[in-house]
Parts: sequence; C-alpha cells; structure tokens
Amino acid sequence: MLNLILFGPPGAGKGTQAEFLIESFGLIHLSTGDLLRQEIAAETKLGKEAKQLMDKGELVPDHVVIEMIKNKFAAHPEANGFIFDGFPRTVAQAKALDVLLEENKTPIKAMLCLEVEKQELIDRILFRGKTSGRSDDQDVWIIEKRISVYNKKTAPIKEYYEAQNKHYPIDGMGRVEEIASRLENTVRSL
Repeated sequence: MLNLILFGPPGAGKGTQAEFLIESFGLIHLSTGDLLRQEIAAETKLGKEAKQLMDKGELVPDHVVIEMIKNKFAAHPEANGFIFDGFPRTVAQAKALDVLLEENKTPIKAMLCLEVEKQELIDRILFRGKTSGRSDDQDVWIIEKRISVYNKKTAPIKEYYEAQNKHYPIDGMGRVEEIASRLENTVRSL
C-alpha cells in the first residue's frame, strides 16, 4: 500500500497536486477537513463530538481525528493507498498516525514536502482569494500569520520524517504541471 503525506505551507498547492497524485497512483484522498465535515453531516458519534468542540471554537482532539482516519481505512480495504492532506499537523499527530498505520501494516512511504518561497505563497493565496470567497485568502496580514504559524508549529514534522528517511523536499515553484511531474517522479523512485 502506498501511503503518502502531501505537506507544505498554506498556498503551496497541496490540493491541486493531490489530484495529480490520486489520478497517477489510484490513491484515496484523505483530507481531515473533509472527514470532519462528512462525519458531522452524517451525525455520527464522532461527528457530534467534533461539532460540539468546533462550535465552542476548540480544536478537535487528535484521538477523534485518528478514529475518523481509522474508519476511512476500514471503508476502503481495497485501496492502493492514501494521500494525507492537512494531517498530520503536529509531531504527536504523526506519531499517532504511525501507530494506526503500523496496526494495519501499511506505514507511511513518504512525506512529500512542497517547498515554496514566501512571496509566492502570498501571491498564490491572494490569487485564490479572488475566487474562493474566503476572507482569510484576501488579507496579507492573515496570510503571513498563517505562514508563520505553519513555520513554528507544523514545519517541525519534517524533522520527524527526516529521522525515518521519509522526508522528500519537492521544489514547489513553477508551473502546476512541472511540480506534478517532480512529485510523480519522486513517488515512482520510492
């Protein structure tokens, strides 16, 4: 099973590039944001627990998210693999994910980390903001804060996967197709 983490700062193009990887390798996209919305919409026990926390402005705890991922795995036993988008965001989440995947004997094969210059990230998000309707995609101060939070809280996960020889930096600059080609070539070389 080919399990990949697509990683990078806000605006790096993870969502766009995930589509190419899904198509090329027959993977199932696993976005924790999508999972949370699906569980809430289905009014599952986990969805109700998550909604209560989110309605209070609190973060959904790792154990709830891991349980949702576990359910997604169980729903797709025939999968070629999964591409994780937006998860893990902390070393604790990465460790919890490793435990879950080891239970299923399907470890993470690689963390593909899109490396993009800060000004390019800002430009991409502002461009996306013209059509996304998201106010946080239209304010440079908020965008810079999101990038800063990523650098302080999320980027350290790279070291966790470097220690396992699973971290693959990918040049995320250039045309979408060029980046997709770099990602695909890296995955084929694993």
